Amino acid sequence: MRYDEAKVEETVLALLGVFEFEEGRVWKRIDFGVMDALHAKGYITDPSGLRESVYLTQDGMVAAKRLAGKHFGLVGEWEAKPTS
Repeated sequence: MRYDEAKVEETVLALLGVFEFEEGRVWKRIDFGVMDALHAKGYITDPSGLRESVYLTQDGMVAAKRLAGKHFGLVGEWEAKPTS
């Protein structure tokens, strides 16, 4: 699936605003608390440790792709599918 790059950029900028501290400073990585919460919900593997990446679980992959299509999919390329 292709994504609307303008929407992706706008959302990333919004997230930078959410996690801003020290009058404009923002970490380049995703907040640890958010990653821990996604792990607790079963969407990703354990984010703790020195690894630079995590894996989406099967449920996490389904949810992530659904949300990416919903929020960033190009018109006509995404259609809502009922969840079970």
